[in-house]
Amino acid sequence: MKTGRLVTVPLINDKIFILGWIVSQLFIFCSVMLHLSQDVEALRGELCRKDEECREQERRLAALEQQVQERTGVIVQLQQQLEEAARRRQELQLLRDGEETLSRQAALPLQVKYVTKTVEVESAQSKQALIEAQAHNQALQEQLSVQRQLLRELEQQLHESQRSSSQLRQQILVYEGEMERAQGQLEAEMQSLEEEKNRVIEEAFIRAESEMKAVHENLAGVRMNLLTLQPALRTLTCDYNCLKRQVQDFPYMLEKAITEAKQEICQVIGEVSSANQELLRKYKREMNLRKKCHNELVRLKGNIRVLCRVRPVCAGETDAADTKNKVTFDPDDDAVLYLSNKGKLMTFELDKVFPTQATQEEVFQEVQSLVTSCIDGFNVCIFAYGQTGSGKTYTMEGVPEDPGINQRALRLLFSEVSEKKPDWDYKITVSMVEIYNETLRNLLGDNPSEKLDIKMCPDGSGQLYVPGLTEFTVESVEDINKVFDLGHMNRATACTNLNEHSSRSHALLIVTVAGFNSSTGHRTSGKLNLVDLAGSERITKSGAEGSRLREAQCINKSLSALGDVINALRSKHSHVPFRNSRLTYLLQDSLSGDSKTLMMVQVSPLESNVSESVCSLKFAQRVRSVEIGPSSSSRRQAENSSTSSSPTHDGVEVQRHKHTHPQVFMSENNNVFETFTHNFPSVTNAVATMHSLFHFSSSPVHIYTVIYV
Repeated sequence: MKTGRLVTVPLINDKIFILGWIVSQLFIFCSVMLHLSQDVEALRGELCRKDEECREQERRLAALEQQVQERTGVIVQLQQQLEEAARRRQELQLLRDGEETLSRQAALPLQVKYVTKTVEVESAQSKQALIEAQAHNQALQEQLSVQRQLLRELEQQLHESQRSSSQLRQQILVYEGEMERAQGQLEAEMQSLEEEKNRVIEEAFIRAESEMKAVHENLAGVRMNLLTLQPALRTLTCDYNCLKRQVQDFPYMLEKAITEAKQEICQVIGEVSSANQELLRKYKREMNLRKKCHNELVRLKGNIRVLCRVRPVCAGETDAADTKNKVTFDPDDDAVLYLSNKGKLMTFELDKVFPTQATQEEVFQEVQSLVTSCIDGFNVCIFAYGQTGSGKTYTMEGVPEDPGINQRALRLLFSEVSEKKPDWDYKITVSMVEIYNETLRNLLGDNPSEKLDIKMCPDGSGQLYVPGLTEFTVESVEDINKVFDLGHMNRATACTNLNEHSSRSHALLIVTVAGFNSSTGHRTSGKLNLVDLAGSERITKSGAEGSRLREAQCINKSLSALGDVINALRSKHSHVPFRNSRLTYLLQDSLSGDSKTLMMVQVSPLESNVSESVCSLKFAQRVRSVEIGPSSSSRRQAENSSTSSSPTHDGVEVQRHKHTHPQVFMSENNNVFETFTHNFPSVTNAVATMHSLFHFSSSPVHIYTVIYV
């Protein structure tokens, strides 16, 4: 069977070649016939077009003949009118002749032939006849005048008819000339079309005859080839049937193979998908756990949390040449921000980055846990930092229909206080101050221009207070709105080149929450400082002059003092220059001790503000690395956790051991990651080491730390 297939393959190829040649010849014949039919159709279309033109010329000729007939009818009518006028003219001529005869007779002297002496008396009848004759004569005179008038009108009509007749004759001559010329052109065109038609038909006939002759010759050759190919075709048919029987089982085998392949592929895809899902689940769990541990580490170390918010591009800024967006975000990490500066991509890592489309509610959700800490007796500070026009006031105060952090924080405090009733009784007081040109001003007082001072509390607690500062007790949203309206009315703002309503001072909203537990007699007192810092600006860009220039200098001086304080805290200097500025002196409680501080750095995405944005983000990174000491509650939690081991976030465990030997960190499969041979000097260093170890781990880890006693 295999040998038979090898012998018949060349023959099959020859037969297929011959059949292909026959088919190609048939295609050529069909194409020639199609070309001939197309030529014939084109000639028919040309002939129809010429016939249509001839019919159009005939229609124009008929229209001209109809116009000539109409003109002829008009001429006949005019001739009839002319004859009628001539007849009337003859009648008038006769009347004129009669008149002239009568006038001549009247002019002749009377000839008296006979004279009689007979005198006749006139009778009444003769008088009546004479009167009637005179009346009749008068009527005839009137008719004569009318006939004369009519005669003149007819003469005028006759002259007009003669002119019209001459004009019509000229037009008729012109029309006859045009008709003769059009008829001659039409006959010439018909003759040329007839000759062209005969020529085209003759050429097409000759070409078709030659092509048909060639086709007949090819067809005769094809017939001869078909006669010789019939035996080969029968052999080819037999071979085809043989091959068809051989491949009858091929579809079944192919379907079976495809089914098995599909099953194997689906199985592999399922295994890969399940493995990917498991890896993704573990990765997300590790990322969440790492972030929780990092946040807990930051809280224990007392670091200042730093959030960043990028304002959107305003509608009026899209027309400028330097409005290109230079800020991009990491879709996988909401704590990373990228800034393009002079062709170089700079990376800034903060605690949280809010993109341009972030809402006021999303921003507040990130800080609301910090706000409620003041109810527990902590000092909390949230301040907005950034250049002029970057959106600090909008983030802190917002607009009436979409309020900012200030009003949302007070609303949250009202909600939390109402939930703690009736066990706890809280009193919330609010005061607003601004630092304008290094002068402390009371925004809620009767005299906002009155200068205030910062002093230490006489009770020895080391806390700062402002004597004479006006405080309002608030219990509802209406009270908040009244306080805010009064404070905003007294705050110093002005127009610069960078911002139409630029804040020219640092505004502080101080919220004091004092609580009393009637059942235990326990008292708490916490303070919430919400600070809207004035924007840093460059004099060359803001165009400040006069009083605006002095304001800008004082603002930049106070912000520079804030930077000095941050650098001193970051470097852990023994002396921190809080007293170098009213701003830093007033924020001393928020930047030291057991306070909780959050910084909201505002950034503009525009290319024109890149240098200011870089300065703000670098300052934010420095602030993020500042440690102001763990809070009191953090120390209490550390002490409680040191006395008893308890599970914390996702399997992280803290235990206390009275050992001075190295402690070993173990994973779930008891693999030793690393053995530390150094004694930890403090809990902070131990936790930092735990965090760094966990950061490089790829599986859940039980972490044991050693607290040395």
